[in-house]
Amino acid sequence: MKSVCIIGGGLVGLGTAYRVLERFPSARVTVLEKEAAVGAHQSTHNSGVLHAGLYYAPGSAKARLAVTGIRQMAAFCRAESIPHEVCGKLVVAATPDELPRLDELLRRGQANGLQGLRRLEPAEMRKLEPNVGGIAAAHVPEEGIVDYQQVCERLAARVRERGANLALNAKVTRLTRRNGTWVAATPAGEFSAEFLINCAGLHSDRVAVLAGLKREVRIVPFRGEYYQLKPARQGLVRNLIYPVPDPKFPFLGVHFTRLIHGGIEAGPNAVLAFAREGYKLTTVNLRDLVDALAFPGLWRFLRQYPDMVRSELARSFSKTLFCRSLQKLVPDIRPADLDTGGAGVRAQAMTPAGELVQDFHILTGDHALHVLNAPSPAATACLAIGEHLAGLLGP
Repeated sequence: MKSVCIIGGGLVGLGTAYRVLERFPSARVTVLEKEAAVGAHQSTHNSGVLHAGLYYAPGSAKARLAVTGIRQMAAFCRAESIPHEVCGKLVVAATPDELPRLDELLRRGQANGLQGLRRLEPAEMRKLEPNVGGIAAAHVPEEGIVDYQQVCERLAARVRERGANLALNAKVTRLTRRNGTWVAATPAGEFSAEFLINCAGLHSDRVAVLAGLKREVRIVPFRGEYYQLKPARQGLVRNLIYPVPDPKFPFLGVHFTRLIHGGIEAGPNAVLAFAREGYKLTTVNLRDLVDALAFPGLWRFLRQYPDMVRSELARSFSKTLFCRSLQKLVPDIRPADLDTGGAGVRAQAMTPAGELVQDFHILTGDHALHVLNAPSPAATACLAIGEHLAGLLGP
């Protein structure tokens, strides 16, 4: 392997550069990032959770890479003295109809190799989280929290130390093949490499088109909005409290997260956004909006799941409705306990049939790999994803 160009300087792109240089120490590696800093989007606009692989179908790429990934990420954080903590979490069944889904999560987690999983009854739940509601829970002791901003910065430093060229303000505007070499045109100049790896996240489908692929799945942005618990009420939550998710969707539902540097976050919801980088309800990008509205899959999704779309949008406008979802987990929470927090945008791939792609989705092109669906748990699994991609480059 002589040279590799990686598009995207988020966790997946940086983790891939790290693993490529580990596997091919003499390779010339270039990472192209369109922003002025690494990890500017999904990598640092999330809950900061280390996901252990509870939710994902056994045998799926998400299951395999999340389980491997959390152990690799924890080891990296220990080696680099990055703030992190394996604190465990509860996944709470609020009603009897959620109990079969809770048991299915436990079955999946055990099949995926998680250690120490337990089904808890109310008295046991409240030893861990005294203010939690619900009728049963899964305790996942391997889950944790981390500072992903520091992970991004440390990965960037390490790949540079190993000789990688990390180019910022380098949005790829054109990709061409010249004499068996990929050439990427950017405002920072042209960059060439033998092999191309597309880790462009929210724009990965567009980069794939620049590389000559037909766009079969489309990135549809879902904004996730957060509240922060006021300091006087942060004692309601000790660590991580999640609901039992709806298996039809790859979203985990609004939940409580203790942040690694202090504070408690509540969220996110999952609202269709009007921009791929639409961190506010009022942010509209005309190109992104037209692109989404022209996609038949989006309209099929809206027809199939109107209740989900309406309820998520209603929670976006109403703190009271948002709080009502949180009360299923912690009954004592009140709207007055919540301050407006930040937001993230999930790069979710959707098929023309209107179905959300549940697993990681990687396509192979001409001396190219395209990561076309890598939402959560990709942050946790970024080193494992990078290891997988590096393995696809050859022996």
